Amino acid sequence: MLDSWNEVGNKLIAMAEDFPADKYDFKPTPAQRSFAEQLLHAAGSTYYFTDTVTGQKPPAEDPKREQYKSKADVVAFVKKSFADGAAAIQAKGEKGLTTEVVYTPEQKARVLDIAYGIIEHSGEHYGQLVVYYRLAGLVPPESRPTQ
Repeated sequence: MLDSWNEVGNKLIAMAEDFPADKYDFKPTPAQRSFAEQLLHAAGSTYYFTDTVTGQKPPAEDPKREQYKSKADVVAFVKKSFADGAAAIQAKGEKGLTTEVVYTPEQKARVLDIAYGIIEHSGEHYGQLVVYYRLAGLVPPESRPTQ
């Protein structure tokens, strides 16, 4: 699980670091999130896992772009969110992953099921960001030939 968590986190971190700062507010259509908002949403959603399994209250909404004005701010948040989640997975340990926690007021879930849900969610946003790259005329880091 930790490997999967870190793999998708590293892909999103690579994109956050690589995408040009002047394109961070790029949106394929006006109704969609910007590149930065996609990253903030994906990274912010990790706290539905991290906060839940560490006994804290999960966030009520996505982080706002106004809070993370620069590319550096967004990159730092993406890095921190995945690092915090990885630390929570490690702290739970092998046995702790199968324990149940209250996920929402009306739902209990195993720690590993919540983590896998967030990993999948992050992967879905990774796929959307690949499209943003292509529409901006860029090649995503994972799609570049190895040197």
